[in-house]
Amino acid sequence: MTMLLAGGGVKKGAIVGATDEIGAKAVDVAHPIRDLHVTLLHLLGLDDNKLTYFHAGRYKQLSQFGGQVIKELIA
Repeated sequence: MTMLLAGGGVKKGAIVGATDEIGAKAVDVAHPIRDLHVTLLHLLGLDDNKLTYFHAGRYKQLSQFGGQVIKELIA
């Protein structure tokens, strides 16, 4: 997936990962989408472990399966 991020503490000109010659599979660094979600919340100054919402009679976390901040994107 290609994504452009600008400002807000994102490192200028950072490229994270690589794909094969035809762009079918990741060959270098591969991050799941939840890592990107946690990174964006971190850049917004929010702690993903403390964000909850009420659904179906109980509180749920936004990132229920965890995730890691992508350090290569942080300035």
